[in-house]
Amino acid sequence: MNKVKYRIERSIAKDQVHKKICGVCAGLARHFSMPRIVVRVLAILALIMMPTVTLVAYGVAALIMPNRYL
Repeated sequence: MNKVKYRIERSIAKDQVHKKICGVCAGLARHFSMPRIVVRVLAILALIMMPTVTLVAYGVAALIMPNRYL
């Protein structure tokens, strides 16, 4: 017997409702079902440890990720 499994794909998008700067951290938190504060704290820790890499990654994500207003 064939078992058909349906998978709901959630795309990563910036969260424009809960944003602080560009909405990247809020969008990542929504995609991975994590609290927004945890993702933001991890982003700040990454910024302290690897500032150049983190700023470039955040900037690229802010430019590439689509907006979501939900």
